[in-house]
Amino acid sequence: MDKRKLSTAGDTLYQTLGLPKTATADDIKKTYRKLALKYHPDKNPNNPDAAEKFKEVNRAHSILSDLTKRNIYDNYGSLGLYIAEQFGEENVNAYFMVTSPTCKAIFLICGILTGCYCCCCCCCCCNFCCGKYKPPHPADQSGDYHHLHRDGGASSSANAGERPIVTEQPTRNTETV
Repeated sequence: MDKRKLSTAGDTLYQTLGLPKTATADDIKKTYRKLALKYHPDKNPNNPDAAEKFKEVNRAHSILSDLTKRNIYDNYGSLGLYIAEQFGEENVNAYFMVTSPTCKAIFLICGILTGCYCCCCCCCCCNFCCGKYKPPHPADQSGDYHHLHRDGGASSSANAGERPIVTEQPTRNTETV
C-alpha cells in the first residue's frame, strides 16, 4: 500500500477519467478510449508524465468497468478496494459492518454487562449447557442413542452367526472355503 491515505469518498477515479459518478458503462468506455489514445506511451515517447497518466487511466477503467469493483468503490472509496484485495470482494460489507462504531459499541456493552464476558465463559465451561461441569443426564434417558452403552453392542453381534468375521490377511494357498 502506498504512503498516502486511502479515500472513502470514491471520486478520484471518476476525476481521472473526467466523468461524473452517474456515468454509464458506455460513457466510461468511450472516455477511456479517447484518453488512452491521447496518453499512450507510443504516441508520447518523450513525455514520462503521459506514461504515468496512461497507467492511471488504465487503472480507473479497469475498476470502473467491473461492476462489482465499481459498486465497492462507489460505496467505500479506495479503502474499500484495498479491503477487497486483502479479504476478497465478497467480504467487504462484512468488514465494514464489523468495524463500524455501532458494532464496536455493542461489543463493548456486552463485555461490560457480562463482566468481561465472564458469563459467557461460565455458560460454556462450568454448569449451564456444556463443558466439564455440566449436570448429569436424568436416569430415564429417552434419546435416540440411549441404548448404545447399555447393551454393549449386542445388536451388532446378532448378525455374526451368518458369516464369520475375518481377522487375518489372506495367504497364498489355493484352497477355498
